[in-house]
Amino acid sequence: MPTSLPHTPRTFTLSDFDFVLPDVLIAQHPASERSGSRLLDGTGTTPADRIFRDLPQLLQPGDLVVFNDTKVINARLFGEKPTGGKLELLIERVLGGNQVAAHMRVSKKPEPGTTVALVGAPGTHDHLRATLLGRWPDDDGGMFRFVLSNDAGDDPHTLMERHGHVPLPPYITHTDSAEDAARYQTVFAKNPGAVAAPTAALHFDNALLAAIDALGVQRAHVTLHVGAGTFQPVKTENLAEHQMHSEWYDVPLATQQAIADCRARGGRIVAVGTTTVRTLESWAQSGQTSGDTRIFITPGFEFKLIDLLVTNFHLPKSSLMMLVSAFAGYEQVMALYRHAIAGDYRFFSYGDAMLLARQR
Repeated sequence: MPTSLPHTPRTFTLSDFDFVLPDVLIAQHPASERSGSRLLDGTGTTPADRIFRDLPQLLQPGDLVVFNDTKVINARLFGEKPTGGKLELLIERVLGGNQVAAHMRVSKKPEPGTTVALVGAPGTHDHLRATLLGRWPDDDGGMFRFVLSNDAGDDPHTLMERHGHVPLPPYITHTDSAEDAARYQTVFAKNPGAVAAPTAALHFDNALLAAIDALGVQRAHVTLHVGAGTFQPVKTENLAEHQMHSEWYDVPLATQQAIADCRARGGRIVAVGTTTVRTLESWAQSGQTSGDTRIFITPGFEFKLIDLLVTNFHLPKSSLMMLVSAFAGYEQVMALYRHAIAGDYRFFSYGDAMLLARQR
């Protein structure tokens, strides 16, 4: 009698997550209305084209929708070295004592101890400046530690709010504007610290949140301060060799209880955005409700909490493509991307969204 051979899981490489996207599909501006974006429903056997405000029709009373309430900071600052060379800082973390950790774009890096003059907002005379202390952390060349200061002794958050620019993603080609200040931020943003928006949540407006509440769907929040690493493609063909960037997260006690209550009543946990997934699964895997995470979710990952995922369309070869493929299944995700490209869906931060169900 023949015996069945054991199933061997597929080994994925970086090339599996590549695809060709026409530049015209990269959204440069948000939709005229937040909830007026398109929504690709990928939870059934065939894709269904919807509008985002239709989302309540896909939810059930007793479900729990979990959002990331991080707030995008005006993290981009421009300046000039004493030699006259131009410099750009992208501040990713406020460390305390007016120190910040920042990415630095400059033709030649200044020496530690150098103070650079930063461009203040028009009409202000703050003498805004940043003094380079060294690398941050000491064994990582990705970011540098600066003291950010002015003559009045204001804290970094105040200085960024007054003088900084919206840290738009690298694929958005225009200079930040009043539109970006309003729309590259969720309507419930609360805890400042992100340098990139939790983009799936950008589609929610107050009317849509009210419709979800009226349905009997519960809401909860986590915080993950999205870092600039979210835009970086994975560069190693062998995924196991990739070093994931670090981001800080927190799962409040109220959210922990809401998840337990949802499970007890048989509801589904709906994560809005990959950052919410990374937060909840970091907690579920480690038991730590707060801290830094480098969780790297690829196909074969065993999800412990999430049932449905609302997410935007992601960059080729990105860790987020791997996350959504792990969640909904590689073939399903790639088929949905082909459908979206053929249907002229808008991609990336200001683009459209899709709803995915966890593969069983």
